[in-house]
Order: sequence, then structure tokens, then C-alpha cells
Amino acid sequence: MNLAIFDLDNTLLGGDSDYLWGQFLVEKELVDPDYYEQENQRFYDEYKAGTLNIYEFLEFSLAPLKQYSMQQLSQLHQDFMDNKIASIWLPKAEALLDQHRKNNDFLLIITATNHFVTAPIAEKLGVDDIIATMPEQTNQQYTGKVSGIPCFQAGKVERLSQWLADKNHSLDGSYFYSDSYNDLPLLLKVTHPVAVDPDEKLKQYAIDNHWSILSLRD
Repeated sequence: MNLAIFDLDNTLLGGDSDYLWGQFLVEKELVDPDYYEQENQRFYDEYKAGTLNIYEFLEFSLAPLKQYSMQQLSQLHQDFMDNKIASIWLPKAEALLDQHRKNNDFLLIITATNHFVTAPIAEKLGVDDIIATMPEQTNQQYTGKVSGIPCFQAGKVERLSQWLADKNHSLDGSYFYSDSYNDLPLLLKVTHPVAVDPDEKLKQYAIDNHWSILSLRD
């Protein structure tokens, strides 16, 4: 059984769930609209430029979670799935997952976006497991803080290494699909790195190093 690892945002999805969650909060008037929309865009631009301070971003993005009960958040997330995620669903991504299932591969999503936002998406995609940035919880309530190592850049490698040790999996014969140059540390660790609808820096790196380049967009 080989390990097939997938980034989520702009890879298996035709957009960024973290950014869209921020937009959703603005549209529902659950946050200060002008401030939140401006900061949400700033952080997204910094992510794409490779200059994001992940801890600064998480302080911003996790803060709204502590304002609501788990039941309220579950209801909000279903609305988010229906109104934001459905519009960026990629049939070709589902076909790629099916291809790996037929090969009896273990399907793993690894994403910098927090577990609250991404776990229901991973469940809908039918993958075997997910590694995501973990929001801290106390007494069944989010605190607005991050728990452990953010699953971002080199942090993805560290979190995956922990997961491999716990689950007794190996990177021998492994695949990793990603769109982002931010994921280069992990792309360099797997047997089969694949650039999916890549940003310009990753596209050039993939070309220079004869990596596979794939599009899942229509």
C-alpha cells in the first residue's frame, strides 16, 4: 500500500477554503466586514507570495471560532459547504482520488488550513485521513489559539513525520500532489512529486526538475 498525499486548497479544490471561510464570515456579518475582508485578503496575498507569517495568520483566522458553540459552528460549516465549497468542487480531483483507491493506495490530505474548516471537506472527499493545523480546544470550545505545530511549509514535513511514525506508514513509493511552492519541503521528500495547477514558482521548479505537472481544472 503506497501513500498518496494531497494538498487541499487549489489542488483538490478549485479555490482556497481558508480564504473562502473568511469571505463567508464577512458575508454573514459574523465579523467586522471591512477590517476582516482587508486582513483576509492581505494574508492570502502573503501566502501566495511565500511571505506569510503563519502564527500571525492563525491568531487572526482562529479568533472567530471561540465566539460560538460547537453546535453553532457545525451549522455554520454546513452552510459554508453548501454556499462556498460546492462551487469549487472538482470532478477531476474525485477521479484522481478514485484512481489511487483502485491502486489500493492510502489517501491522505495534508493542509495548512485548520482542521475545523477542512475535516468535513476531507470526509466528503472520502480520504482515509487528514493532517491539518489544529485549533486548540478546552472543554469542547475553541480557544482561538493553535495547538501544536502549524501544518505549513516545513511544518508539513514535521507533522507528516510524526504521523508516519504513529501509523507505521512509509514514504517509499509515495505521491504528493500540490499547487504551491510553499509545499516544496514536502514535495522533495516523496517518491513522486506532482505539481497540480501550480503557481509560477512551483511550475518552473517542476519543469526544471522534470516533475509531472497535472491540471484538475475543467
